[in-house]
Amino acid sequence: MSGKSFLIISRSAPYGSSAARDALDVALTCAVFEQPVTLLFMDDGVLQLLAGQDPQPIGQKNLNAVQQSLPLYDIERLCVCRASLDARGLETQQLLLPVEAVAAEAIAQLIAEHDVVLSI
Repeated sequence: MSGKSFLIISRSAPYGSSAARDALDVALTCAVFEQPVTLLFMDDGVLQLLAGQDPQPIGQKNLNAVQQSLPLYDIERLCVCRASLDARGLETQQLLLPVEAVAAEAIAQLIAEHDVVLSI
């Protein structure tokens, strides 16, 4: 099935609101319908990819389990904003999944490569 390519930009911290989970749900829904999906984590969204999260004390479900299933849905292109990582003192090696670090000036090109862009 050919369709539109989707770029989903996730900017929210993993917990405290439903935005991070909503972005994952949209990505999985697109993938189920065989649409190509790229996820871009920016701002506090990069925190979603940190391994070893334990949100049980705040009554939330761990996003890491869903994130680890992304390759099963053929969602293999995960990008992070390099400036967002740098601002938080993080390196790609600290993240749960392999990611492509994208320079801030290259994000416009990444957006241009996709038919549909959703920022959540």
